[in-house]
Amino acid sequence: MHEITELLHAWKNGDDEARDRLMELVDPELKKIAHNCLRKERPGNILQTTALVNEALIKLIKENLRPEDRNQFYGFLRMRMREVVLDYARAARAIKRGERPQQVDLAEAENVSTEKAKELIMLNEALSEFAKESERQLAVIEYRFFIGLSIDETAEVMGIARRTVQRDWEYAQAWLKRYMNTSELSE
Repeated sequence: MHEITELLHAWKNGDDEARDRLMELVDPELKKIAHNCLRKERPGNILQTTALVNEALIKLIKENLRPEDRNQFYGFLRMRMREVVLDYARAARAIKRGERPQQVDLAEAENVSTEKAKELIMLNEALSEFAKESERQLAVIEYRFFIGLSIDETAEVMGIARRTVQRDWEYAQAWLKRYMNTSELSE
Protein backbone atom coordinates (compact mmCIF):
# COMPACT_ATOMS: atom_id res chain seq x y z
CA MET A 1 0.00 0.00 0.00
CA HIS A 2 1.27 3.49 -0.87
CA GLU A 3 2.44 5.57 2.12
CA ILE A 4 -0.05 8.34 1.27
CA THR A 5 -2.89 5.82 1.29
CA GLU A 6 -1.76 4.44 4.66
CA LEU A 7 -1.70 7.93 6.17
CA LEU A 8 -5.10 8.72 4.68
CA HIS A 9 -6.54 5.59 6.32
CA ALA A 10 -5.03 6.54 9.68
CA TRP A 11 -6.37 10.09 9.34
CA LYS A 12 -9.80 8.75 8.42
CA ASN A 13 -9.71 6.72 11.63
CA GLY A 14 -9.16 9.89 13.64
CA ASP A 15 -5.36 10.06 13.83
CA ASP A 16 -4.62 13.79 13.63
CA GLU A 17 -0.89 13.04 13.81
CA ALA A 18 -1.28 11.02 10.58
CA ARG A 19 -2.93 14.07 8.97
CA ASP A 20 0.04 16.22 9.96
CA ARG A 21 2.53 13.63 8.62
CA LEU A 22 0.47 13.39 5.43
CA MET A 23 0.58 17.15 4.92
CA GLU A 24 4.36 17.18 5.41
CA LEU A 25 4.73 14.32 2.93
CA VAL A 26 2.53 15.78 0.18
CA ASP A 27 3.41 19.47 0.65
CA PRO A 28 6.29 19.52 -1.88
CA GLU A 29 4.16 17.68 -4.46
CA LEU A 30 1.16 19.96 -3.82
CA LYS A 31 3.34 23.04 -4.28
CA LYS A 32 4.59 21.61 -7.57
CA ILE A 33 0.98 21.02 -8.61
CA ALA A 34 -0.05 24.54 -7.57
CA HIS A 35 2.93 26.00 -9.42
CA ASN A 36 1.84 24.17 -12.58
CA CYS A 37 -1.71 25.40 -12.07
CA LEU A 38 -0.54 29.02 -11.74
CA ARG A 39 2.23 29.00 -14.35
CA LYS A 40 0.16 31.02 -16.84
CA GLU A 41 -0.74 33.72 -14.31
CA ARG A 42 0.96 37.06 -14.62
CA PRO A 43 3.90 37.86 -12.28
CA GLY A 44 2.84 39.49 -9.04
CA ASN A 45 -0.51 37.72 -8.97
CA ILE A 46 -1.64 37.52 -5.35
CA LEU A 47 -2.67 33.88 -5.68
CA GLN A 48 0.71 32.26 -5.18
CA THR A 49 1.65 28.60 -4.97
CA THR A 50 1.53 28.31 -1.18
CA ALA A 51 -1.76 30.20 -0.97
CA LEU A 52 -3.39 27.94 -3.55
CA VAL A 53 -2.22 24.80 -1.73
CA ASN A 54 -3.33 26.14 1.64
CA GLU A 55 -6.75 27.26 0.45
CA ALA A 56 -7.40 23.97 -1.34
CA LEU A 57 -6.37 21.99 1.75
CA ILE A 58 -8.45 24.20 4.03
CA LYS A 59 -11.47 23.47 1.83
CA LEU A 60 -10.79 19.73 2.13
CA ILE A 61 -10.37 19.86 5.91
CA LYS A 62 -13.41 22.11 6.46
CA GLU A 63 -15.56 19.74 4.44
CA ASN A 64 -14.27 16.91 6.62
CA LEU A 65 -13.62 14.84 3.52
CA ARG A 66 -11.69 11.69 4.27
CA PRO A 67 -10.25 10.32 1.03
CA GLU A 68 -9.91 6.55 0.88
CA ASP A 69 -6.66 6.49 -1.08
CA ARG A 70 -4.08 8.56 -2.93
CA ASN A 71 -6.13 8.70 -6.12
CA GLN A 72 -9.23 9.98 -4.35
CA PHE A 73 -7.10 12.50 -2.42
CA TYR A 74 -5.76 13.95 -5.67
CA GLY A 75 -9.25 13.84 -7.14
CA PHE A 76 -10.62 15.95 -4.30
CA LEU A 77 -7.62 18.24 -4.57
CA ARG A 78 -8.06 18.90 -8.30
CA MET A 79 -11.65 20.00 -7.69
CA ARG A 80 -10.72 22.24 -4.75
CA MET A 81 -7.88 23.91 -6.67
CA ARG A 82 -10.26 24.61 -9.52
CA GLU A 83 -12.70 26.17 -7.04
CA VAL A 84 -10.02 28.39 -5.48
CA VAL A 85 -8.76 29.66 -8.85
CA LEU A 86 -12.34 30.29 -9.95
CA ASP A 87 -13.17 32.14 -6.70
CA TYR A 88 -10.28 34.53 -7.35
CA ALA A 89 -11.37 35.03 -10.96
CA ARG A 90 -14.92 35.83 -9.89
CA ALA A 91 -13.66 38.26 -7.26
CA ALA A 92 -11.57 40.09 -9.86
CA ARG A 93 -14.55 40.38 -12.22
CA ALA A 94 -16.84 41.54 -9.42
CA ILE A 95 -14.44 44.29 -8.37
CA LYS A 96 -14.15 45.48 -11.96
CA ARG A 97 -17.94 45.79 -12.09
CA GLY A 98 -17.94 47.73 -8.83
CA GLU A 99 -19.29 44.92 -6.69
CA ARG A 100 -17.59 44.32 -3.37
CA PRO A 101 -17.48 40.64 -2.38
CA GLN A 102 -17.57 40.25 1.38
CA GLN A 103 -14.62 37.90 1.86
CA VAL A 104 -12.18 39.22 -0.74
CA ASP A 105 -9.74 42.00 0.01
CA LEU A 106 -9.58 44.58 -2.80
CA ALA A 107 -5.78 44.74 -2.60
CA GLU A 108 -5.60 40.99 -3.24
CA ALA A 109 -8.14 40.78 -6.02
CA GLU A 110 -6.98 43.75 -8.07
CA ASN A 111 -3.77 41.90 -8.92
CA VAL A 112 -5.70 39.25 -10.84
CA SER A 113 -5.85 39.98 -14.53
CA THR A 114 -9.39 40.86 -15.60
CA GLU A 115 -8.98 39.14 -18.94
CA LYS A 116 -7.63 36.02 -17.25
CA ALA A 117 -10.59 36.11 -14.86
CA LYS A 118 -13.01 36.26 -17.80
CA GLU A 119 -11.27 33.31 -19.47
CA LEU A 120 -11.35 31.24 -16.27
CA ILE A 121 -15.05 31.91 -15.78
CA MET A 122 -15.75 30.97 -19.42
CA LEU A 123 -13.64 27.84 -18.97
CA ASN A 124 -15.60 26.90 -15.86
CA GLU A 125 -18.88 27.29 -17.76
CA ALA A 126 -17.49 25.15 -20.57
CA LEU A 127 -16.30 22.50 -18.10
CA SER A 128 -19.75 22.43 -16.49
CA GLU A 129 -21.27 21.70 -19.90
CA PHE A 130 -18.57 19.18 -20.72
CA ALA A 131 -19.24 17.35 -17.43
CA LYS A 132 -22.68 16.44 -18.79
CA GLU A 133 -20.95 14.54 -21.57
CA SER A 134 -18.21 12.66 -19.69
CA GLU A 135 -17.10 12.76 -16.06
CA ARG A 136 -13.97 10.76 -16.87
CA GLN A 137 -12.88 13.16 -19.60
CA LEU A 138 -13.62 16.09 -17.27
CA ALA A 139 -11.31 14.51 -14.68
CA VAL A 140 -8.58 14.22 -17.33
CA ILE A 141 -8.92 17.94 -18.09
CA GLU A 142 -8.81 18.88 -14.43
CA TYR A 143 -5.77 16.73 -13.70
CA ARG A 144 -3.92 18.01 -16.77
CA PHE A 145 -4.95 21.69 -16.63
CA PHE A 146 -5.51 22.52 -12.97
CA ILE A 147 -2.98 20.19 -11.38
CA GLY A 148 -0.54 19.98 -14.28
CA LEU A 149 -0.10 16.22 -14.30
CA SER A 150 1.45 14.59 -17.33
CA ILE A 151 -0.42 12.03 -19.44
CA ASP A 152 1.37 9.21 -17.60
CA GLU A 153 0.72 10.71 -14.15
CA THR A 154 -2.95 11.24 -14.99
CA ALA A 155 -3.26 7.63 -16.16
CA GLU A 156 -1.67 6.39 -12.95
CA VAL A 157 -3.84 8.52 -10.65
CA MET A 158 -7.03 7.62 -12.51
CA GLY A 159 -6.11 3.97 -12.91
CA ILE A 160 -6.72 3.93 -16.66
CA ALA A 161 -4.57 3.30 -19.71
CA ARG A 162 -2.19 6.00 -20.95
CA ARG A 163 -3.75 5.79 -24.42
CA THR A 164 -7.23 6.39 -22.94
CA VAL A 165 -5.96 9.53 -21.21
CA GLN A 166 -4.32 10.67 -24.45
CA ARG A 167 -7.56 10.19 -26.44
CA ASP A 168 -9.67 11.85 -23.73
CA TRP A 169 -7.25 14.80 -23.56
CA GLU A 170 -7.25 15.32 -27.33
CA TYR A 171 -11.04 15.04 -27.57
CA ALA A 172 -11.58 17.35 -24.61
CA GLN A 173 -9.24 19.99 -26.01
CA ALA A 174 -11.06 19.97 -29.34
CA TRP A 175 -14.47 20.08 -27.64
CA LEU A 176 -13.45 22.97 -25.38
CA LYS A 177 -11.90 24.93 -28.23
CA ARG A 178 -15.08 24.57 -30.26
CA TYR A 179 -17.26 25.49 -27.26
CA MET A 180 -15.14 28.50 -26.28
CA ASN A 181 -15.03 29.85 -29.84
CA THR A 182 -18.79 29.41 -30.23
CA SER A 183 -19.40 31.07 -26.84
CA GLU A 184 -17.18 34.04 -27.73
CA LEU A 185 -19.16 34.59 -30.92
CA SER A 186 -22.45 34.57 -29.06
CA GLU A 187 -21.37 37.21 -26.53
